[in-house]
Amino acid sequence: MTTPSFVYTSVPQRVVFGAGSLQHLAREIDMLGARRALVLSTPEQRPQAERVADMLGAHAAGVFDRAVMHVPIETAREAREVAARLGADCAVAIGGGSTTGLGKAIALDSGLPILAIPTTYAGSEMTPIYGITEAGMKKTGKDFKVLPRTVIYDPELSLGLPVGMSVTSGINAIAHAAEGLYAVDSNPIMDLMAQEGIAALGRALPAIRATPKDASARSDALYGAWLCGTVLGNVGMALHHKLCHTLGGSFNLPHAETHTIVLPHALAYNAEAAPQAMARIAQALGGSTAAQAVYDLARDNGAPVALRDIGMKESDLDLACEHALKNQYPNPRPLERDAIRALLQNAWEGVRP
Repeated sequence: MTTPSFVYTSVPQRVVFGAGSLQHLAREIDMLGARRALVLSTPEQRPQAERVADMLGAHAAGVFDRAVMHVPIETAREAREVAARLGADCAVAIGGGSTTGLGKAIALDSGLPILAIPTTYAGSEMTPIYGITEAGMKKTGKDFKVLPRTVIYDPELSLGLPVGMSVTSGINAIAHAAEGLYAVDSNPIMDLMAQEGIAALGRALPAIRATPKDASARSDALYGAWLCGTVLGNVGMALHHKLCHTLGGSFNLPHAETHTIVLPHALAYNAEAAPQAMARIAQALGGSTAAQAVYDLARDNGAPVALRDIGMKESDLDLACEHALKNQYPNPRPLERDAIRALLQNAWEGVRP
């Protein structure tokens, strides 16, 4: 097999991985040259944020605990103002994609370095991609100043992540790697990471459902999320991500659940146009087809498989289709209105591809 021509750009980013690695937080803040860290979290994760602030002691500028899904512009502006008022010179984001996304919104405006401490499997901590929702539309962009400079992956912090959230968060990560395999700017290095990341999560999620406190499974899941997030940060995304940004930003659907439900149908849509990618996904998950393997992973581990079950109205599907056809992402198969509308209907009903 001849290795194809490709371009691969590596980016400077420090990863500290392993059980108990949160203990190195102060050292990592010092290595950033920071002295006043604003700790970010969702309201629900404030106790973890306060623990981080306590560990930082005098180097903690304060806690901002109002991170929410899809980073509304109003929340981003408030966080930026708080960071400036407190004289913060870095942000520590502990939590999932919502919190990391808020950190990115601050960095986009101020250039503050981010240290991310993921407690879910979203993978956004490995990317220079940001998203901010304004006037009901989620706008995404790419800027390397929002890429977290340091990431601490401590599997112990995800031991309490509820099983349902673990499964949807993990499949959200799989979506990044799956689309990376048929990206227009894919390369062999990312392909290796994508397949390994999908396989790690494919092993981990059933094990977590069986034994939620399984430290080895939690470590596998975090490892898989790291790899899948790296893929997301290095190559472009396609139809699946466009659909999920549309559904999440315009209809306020939960992020990870939306990815979990849509992914099998997006893969089915692209199957004939990207056969090698589909074969890698199916192999990684031990399934006959990529679309069915992802659907079965979700269904068999208790995740939602229908948009109607997470608050999507059938009457909004036509509008979602219209939004999806605007500002299209590159995709292996051209976006066809009737086929996209059928895809959304199938996702709404939750049929197996």
